[in-house]
Amino acid sequence: MRSWVAQESDPERLAEWVSAIASDPRKGAQALAEQWSRRRANVMAERARVAGLFASQKVIAAQGFRCIAGIDEVGVGPLAGPVVAAAVVLPERFDLPGLNDSKKLSPASRERLAAQIRDCCRAFSLGEVSPEEIDRRNILQATLEAMRRAVTDLCQEVAVDHLMVDARRIPGVSLPQTPLIHGDAIDGSIAAASIVAKVYRDSLMQNFDHQYPGYGFARHMGYGTAEHLAALRRLGPTPIHRRSFAPVASLLGRSTQDG
Repeated sequence: MRSWVAQESDPERLAEWVSAIASDPRKGAQALAEQWSRRRANVMAERARVAGLFASQKVIAAQGFRCIAGIDEVGVGPLAGPVVAAAVVLPERFDLPGLNDSKKLSPASRERLAAQIRDCCRAFSLGEVSPEEIDRRNILQATLEAMRRAVTDLCQEVAVDHLMVDARRIPGVSLPQTPLIHGDAIDGSIAAASIVAKVYRDSLMQNFDHQYPGYGFARHMGYGTAEHLAALRRLGPTPIHRRSFAPVASLLGRSTQDG
């Protein structure tokens, strides 16, 4: 019963349950009523939090924009693997408990939410830039290119008319844009994009873990952990390592970009 109640997300149903047993004087009934009341309060608080993530988007929509996409990236800092961006258009009425910045979520929560976002969104797309391109372009330009690719593909599916972007503007894109500092934490569409991008990139790194055993890619996703650095010194770089990033570049005796 407790686990079942803990999963109930309909506040009206919870209120009905509380009302049905509120007058029952038995201790067990009163304990249930209190439990259901707490659950209802938690559900309402989470709904309010998620609704607040769309405050900025409502302001944009009030200006006449009807197809607003959130864009975010993942994989700027790792020493290995691609940088990935996602662009997501959510339905006008969207309530997804747990929606948040992907960095604040457990892997299991990210997987669950990413599946729900992909299932219910109006459209989504991914943009990816390889380690080789990162080395050629530098990480900033590669990140912007990943975002451009995601937006370009999205616009082939739906008539996007405004972009909500995490922290930056995307050059070379003619659509109106609203950059939001910490956008993945304060805007629902950007948060959704961050989750979709993170889950996709993590799946790539897990595949690379099988392709290049010994580096621990499935655990650190290419970031410069102690385990990863030790493997680099022991085994050398793989084809998916960013050769312009320190300490990969230092192993190869090359100049570096920040990484």
